[in-house]
Amino acid sequence: MVSSTQIMEKVLFGFAKQWIAGNNIDDALSAAQVSYKNGMGVIINRLGEYHTSKQIIEKTIDEYKTIMSSFKKWKVNGGISVKPTQIGLSRSIRECLQNFEILIKNATSSQTFVWIDMESSDHTDETIEIYQNLFSKYERLGMALQANLMRTENDLVDLMTMGAKIRLVKGAYRENSKTAYKSRDRINQNYLKLMKLLFRDSNEFGIATHDSVMIENAVSLSKKYERKFEFQMLRGIRDELKPKLVKNGFNVSEYVPYGTNWLPYSIRRLKERKRNILLLGSSFIQSHKHA
Repeated sequence: MVSSTQIMEKVLFGFAKQWIAGNNIDDALSAAQVSYKNGMGVIINRLGEYHTSKQIIEKTIDEYKTIMSSFKKWKVNGGISVKPTQIGLSRSIRECLQNFEILIKNATSSQTFVWIDMESSDHTDETIEIYQNLFSKYERLGMALQANLMRTENDLVDLMTMGAKIRLVKGAYRENSKTAYKSRDRINQNYLKLMKLLFRDSNEFGIATHDSVMIENAVSLSKKYERKFEFQMLRGIRDELKPKLVKNGFNVSEYVPYGTNWLPYSIRRLKERKRNILLLGSSFIQSHKHA
């Protein structure tokens, strides 16, 4: 007898396959190669977070190093995206810093780029501290900021004064109403406001969104301000739009996650996209009927 949990996981995996490249490094690099052939850069992310085991942390670092050193051979252009809790933040900020330094030195020698992913607001201060410490020494480093957090405008202004490279995302973590905007309209308003600040006062950044309105606004702003920026989108989402942006001369990078730890990540992605939740519900009912 198949349990409802197993059915739900199976249905979720059906969705996850849209954006998860597979379980291992070769799956990620194969997917990245397709992105590159389609005229896009890549940002590879090994799934997993809140690691406390030294062994798992070291394995994660080794995999990221292998990916970066393989980019040239696989004819791929781009970088990696790393969550601080993947590489030691759950143990100590000092350990996390040391591990990021290992990755950034590797990125410098292989001419790739490192993005620091932003996690829940519990870690925002530590993540910014890590970024500021490292960016003073290494240029090939960027950081994500989340438009749903009320504090982000101040963070962005501070970071831009040091020339930080920012990836602007809407934010996928569950936050409380004291620290985050909860309505879609309010988050969109803030995203647009922050994007305008980036175009006005920054010169190297990522507009990470699948939202047509935000993308259209970015295209308009790019006509007013000549900036080095790229659109960043998940692999498997907005595939009809990406070639049009590339054809129109915009830089586009695909975010390519891989690994067996796909469930928490996929649930966050689905919560961001109401349409997917509706599809998930109908698929679940159909699967349950035939179980």
